[in-house]
Amino acid sequence: MTDPYHKKRIPYTLHGQQFQFDVGHTLFSSFEVDDGTDLLLRSLEPALAPVRILDIGCGCGVIGITLARRFPDASVTMADVSLLAVRYARLNSVLNEVTNATALGSVGLEAVPPGPYDLICSNIPAKIGDEAIEHEFILGPLAALRPGGEYWFVVVSGLNHLIPRVGVRHQLKLKEIKKRSGYTVYRLLRPDHEC
Repeated sequence: MTDPYHKKRIPYTLHGQQFQFDVGHTLFSSFEVDDGTDLLLRSLEPALAPVRILDIGCGCGVIGITLARRFPDASVTMADVSLLAVRYARLNSVLNEVTNATALGSVGLEAVPPGPYDLICSNIPAKIGDEAIEHEFILGPLAALRPGGEYWFVVVSGLNHLIPRVGVRHQLKLKEIKKRSGYTVYRLLRPDHEC
């Protein structure tokens, strides 16, 4: 039986590694790996090799699966509110022969195994509202990091007004890493110790 949701298979190359991702009709970026995700993955340079990785809003699994291959000794959790996205993230893990990644359905971090995580990544959805971005995609992930952990994320340029404002309001260790073609990558560090 064919998959009624399947749209196409997307090829992707990162650091000389070949990947393939099956996508469904209703999933984000269902024609190619989106420019923001690509910019994030090409910019990502964590200080230490992570042991536990979390991909929030994983979609079909591009970020989590590429990180699982890049860090084969790490345990990668991919989470998305869309059960169809979770299904494709699982299928794509098998397609890419990645065995150190799991995918689950979760609104924000509600159903995600508790931290701490060494590395969290996300291509933050642009249309969920400023409050949801602040709490579910900035402050929530920060709290799930181990002390010294890193949260790397990418946003569309239309959110560049919000991210620095949240950083200032909460006195976060936030750094703009790179801008390209309508996207900005940020890194957020959890302090080594709480004041």
